[in-house]
Amino acid sequence: MSGTRAPRTAAHPRRTLNSRLSAALFTVPVVLALLGAAAGPAAPSTGLPAAGPLTCRGQGVDPGAPVRYRTETVIDAPLRTIWKLQTDVENWPSWQAPVEAVDRLGHGPLRPGAAFRWTLPIPPNPSTPATRLDITSTVRQIKHQACVRWTGPAVGEGLRIDGVHVWTFTEVEGGVRVATEETHAGPQVEADVPTASLLLREGLEAWLRDLKTAAEARAHR
Repeated sequence: MSGTRAPRTAAHPRRTLNSRLSAALFTVPVVLALLGAAAGPAAPSTGLPAAGPLTCRGQGVDPGAPVRYRTETVIDAPLRTIWKLQTDVENWPSWQAPVEAVDRLGHGPLRPGAAFRWTLPIPPNPSTPATRLDITSTVRQIKHQACVRWTGPAVGEGLRIDGVHVWTFTEVEGGVRVATEETHAGPQVEADVPTASLLLREGLEAWLRDLKTAAEARAHR
């Protein structure tokens, strides 16, 4: 996100679109956040082979989305600790620096139909001013301490991404294997699939690192 503003030429609208997409996606941990190619799931970060799409109660990500990424890690912490961090969405800002605020659109524990709105600041870049990304996530499926799947749009200035996100939690030797898979669709994503794929991968890997750091610190203090 550096450099000087390009002159207004015929190519400028595309450059502006890609700059806005890059700036927006870079700040999303949702979600949003590498593969140079778009289609199929990637090998997990643990080096284990992918065993097909992740699902929660039989439902997975969008199979027709142009951007898709899957990754996983093992966290050395109790399952209840990891689950609490991930599903207590109002406290995400305490361990995910990119998340500015989260508002529950309802009360009680997460359940099918529960929704929450979260915001991320988008820094200025050579083509667009500073703005923010507003994401409204709705839980579609959930199984206590096992999986959660939510969907929803991320909307910013001149940007809309329709995402589907699945998380699974499995106790294994050494802790809990947390796996996540997400898809993105939308005109801005389709305009530059390689960049959107790269940034989704970076975002999901960062989210897992933050979750691992927070859960292990809480478990071992």
